[in-house]
Amino acid sequence: MQLFKALFALVALVTLAFAGIHGAQAQAGLGAQGAEGEPARKQQWLVPSPDGDLAAHALLFRPPGDGPFPLAVIAHASTQNVLRRAQTPQPEYRALTAYLVARGYAVLVPERPGHGATGGKYLEDQGGCDEANYSRSGYATADSIKAALDYLLGQHFVRHDGTIIVGHSAGAWGALAMAGEDPKLISAIIAFAPGRGGHANDAPNQVCAPHTLIASAREFGDEARVPVIWLVAGNDSYFSPDISKQMADAFRTGGDKVDFRVLPAFGGEGHWLAESDGGEKVFGPVLDAAIKAGAVKSAKKK
Repeated sequence: MQLFKALFALVALVTLAFAGIHGAQAQAGLGAQGAEGEPARKQQWLVPSPDGDLAAHALLFRPPGDGPFPLAVIAHASTQNVLRRAQTPQPEYRALTAYLVARGYAVLVPERPGHGATGGKYLEDQGGCDEANYSRSGYATADSIKAALDYLLGQHFVRHDGTIIVGHSAGAWGALAMAGEDPKLISAIIAFAPGRGGHANDAPNQVCAPHTLIASAREFGDEARVPVIWLVAGNDSYFSPDISKQMADAFRTGGDKVDFRVLPAFGGEGHWLAESDGGEKVFGPVLDAAIKAGAVKSAKKK
């Protein structure tokens, strides 16, 4: 028995040491992974994730010059389907990125754990349809966004104020979970069709446990300090304008921090507005008006 305990302790020590070395190597490899390219100085980066042994793949875009620039972090959509997540191309959000870079932002698009090239454990699992834990999944997504955000704020070309978080679908749901952050750090959250559990059983306009989803939106709004612009296309079949408004109204009970907008229908499925070429023709006028009204600080005025 003593020999068994000694061997067990040795294995545990070796495992911890290996994990420490692996984690240190992951941290040492963070940052730019190659030269800048086109468009908009496109560059591959590795950034931290909540899993200390796993670096997240990311794309960084910047305006001309040395900065410092305010930062926009784009949080991508997700799926509960393991195979689809593994096959997901690295998110880029070309039209949305171009829109933000043109307005003076450095834009980071990190790929969260459990997706595509980043791989690793899927940290934001919501669970089964009927027993979905939307709060847990939202906070887990927020943790991944914050890990990337904190790292980029340490770069010489990034300003420490005027940061915006732009989320899409599950990424927007995680962005809503960050609404309690310091508004001096995050000036605004732009949430494109936030939610989880859409297309329940692959059926359009069906949502897993919608009352649970609405209750979690209320929870996120309870501590809201950061202004939120909530956008949904009129033909979104994942989170329709009706259920999106119910979520936004529930979020609003925490302090009226939501500007909810239904945008015109886009293509065959409005849920993909944020990541589609040409989407800026629909969301651009709304965001331009928000910038002009001061709801989102204009980077170019700084």
